[in-house]
Amino acid sequence: MRQLYRWSIRPYYLFLYLAIAFAAGILTERSGRFIQPYHYVPSGVEKTFAPFWEAWDLVNKRFVNREAVEPTRMTQGAIEGMLASLGDWGHTRYVPPNDIKGLEERLEGRLEGIGAGLGVRNGKPTIENTMPGSPARAAGLKPGDVLLEVQGKSVATMPLGQIVDLVRGEPDSKVKLRVAREGASEPLEFSIARAHVSVPDASWAMLPGLPIAHIAVHSFGFSAEVQLKKALADARKAGAKGLVIDVRRNPGGIKDQAVAVASEFLKDGNVVIELDAQGNRKTIPVTEGGSATDLPLAVLVDEGSASAAEIFAGAIQDHRRGKLVGKKTNGQGTVLEPFSLSDGSALLLAVAEWLTPEGREIWHKGISPDIEVTLPTGAIIVRPDAGKRLDAAGLKKSDDTQLLKAIDILKSQIQ
Repeated sequence: MRQLYRWSIRPYYLFLYLAIAFAAGILTERSGRFIQPYHYVPSGVEKTFAPFWEAWDLVNKRFVNREAVEPTRMTQGAIEGMLASLGDWGHTRYVPPNDIKGLEERLEGRLEGIGAGLGVRNGKPTIENTMPGSPARAAGLKPGDVLLEVQGKSVATMPLGQIVDLVRGEPDSKVKLRVAREGASEPLEFSIARAHVSVPDASWAMLPGLPIAHIAVHSFGFSAEVQLKKALADARKAGAKGLVIDVRRNPGGIKDQAVAVASEFLKDGNVVIELDAQGNRKTIPVTEGGSATDLPLAVLVDEGSASAAEIFAGAIQDHRRGKLVGKKTNGQGTVLEPFSLSDGSALLLAVAEWLTPEGREIWHKGISPDIEVTLPTGAIIVRPDAGKRLDAAGLKKSDDTQLLKAIDILKSQIQ
């Protein structure tokens, strides 16, 4: 099993095949253990910690609700409070022991649920996509279906995270969904068996009627480079003369994979700069031998493009390799190094941040697109899998204005 080293937190994107809203972001592979052990009791902090232990002792002895006094939960809450004081919300965080294994599984693309993406469309929880071979697709769920009930409970006013928790569950268990579908006179009901779902890091399709390949890099997991290379090779065989690389809603992943993917399109120079807590800078160069350094390129980004996806987007932009189209990216450019604590939990601590090849900050700033395009309210973005089912007329009528703009840009370059 491959081991992980560095992380950067992804934004909270709600895919029903995810077990939780997880931290993917940026990692660096390493040999050895999954998380660096860190067992250390500092000296000379008795005075600083005295108020904490005094408060702990008072709660432990005097708090009236004795059932609420649970040492493990109190310890975890104290750690979470300390990390919150750093102001690095959504990045640096505490991981309970039971969540450690799931982090590695998700980067390997092994997730649990029904294999559908959920978002908000016109203020309503709506299915955005279903994964190939997933229980959701087999059952007949379709993009645009509005979720009304889960297990008999109305979800109209629920937060998306709570809806996800209702839908997810153990493989082979069933979840009942009630949805509204455009054109159907009555709501539709589904009983779907949850399962382990294999989620690809990359997928692709030729755009109908065009010599342009649409390649979506969904995440920078362990297989991103391999799957991208295959997509590029297949796209060339299919006659692709231009590429739309889609990293919208890409939460990030492994740093080495981000460098490898960017290197497929760049001839030389640097992909990213690492800036540590001491102010030291380390440049990470392009890996020579990229297979698509000659094809015209446009990159789709949005608010969900985070961490490793921002490394990729920043490198493409700084090298003037292709136009970025869409919305400003998420701005999650810290590097989290995981340390295991003595109880089997872990601390994901921001120890560095990423800069673009020209030295631009990503953290809290994001990457601004060269051409800003806002999707219409309620629009569902076109993924390569959906594109396979569209004809040229259907694509033209799509409300994915970001993809359509990228196509226009490429048309002018390949004609």
